[in-house]
Amino acid sequence: MLELNINQNNNQNAETFGKWYARVEGKEQMSVYDMAVHMAKHNTPFSAGTIEGILRDFVDCVREQCLQGNTVKIENLAIFKASVTANGLVLGEGYKITAGLGTVPATKNPDGTSRTPDYTKESQSAVSTVRLVAQATGEFTKKQLNDDAKFRWTKAAREKIEAIINPNGTTNAPSNGGTTGGGTTGNGGSNTGGNGGDGGGGDDEPDEN
Repeated sequence: MLELNINQNNNQNAETFGKWYARVEGKEQMSVYDMAVHMAKHNTPFSAGTIEGILRDFVDCVREQCLQGNTVKIENLAIFKASVTANGLVLGEGYKITAGLGTVPATKNPDGTSRTPDYTKESQSAVSTVRLVAQATGEFTKKQLNDDAKFRWTKAAREKIEAIINPNGTTNAPSNGGTTGGGTTGNGGSNTGGNGGDGGGGDDEPDEN
């Protein structure tokens, strides 16, 4: 069961200023050890210690393979791969370019005045940062999660909504719904438009079925 809190968009420059957006209320953060203990309780012949060791080795191997440029697909969970945020390079005869992590020469001085970099002497790095990308797959695709998820409001969210839409106690209280998926009003709304800061919704990553 996903518990939903609710927050208002207070960015006056956003088109969605003033609107309210549901957010999943974070609960416990599960460590590798916590997951091992949880898995050991599922009628498995392996101890929590054995499972933890296997999981830690698996994590190390996923990291190793991603840094080798391979993708790692964990069926019904996610496809992991390394990606980069690239710097905008200026190419020209005699320019210095490195296939590495770093920056490009600044086009402004510390006082804000413009400067012209000497790209024949000042090296440009191709990569700004490296990040890990996880793309949902199988039973963790958006469609499957929409079908399987169940929602309810947190107590704080219900009180916040009630105080606004029912100040005199004369209208219906916010509904928890309790249905599966569907994005109905009762279960907390759809997944679209869910960014309380800028009004954007969802991510642009395609799902892998």
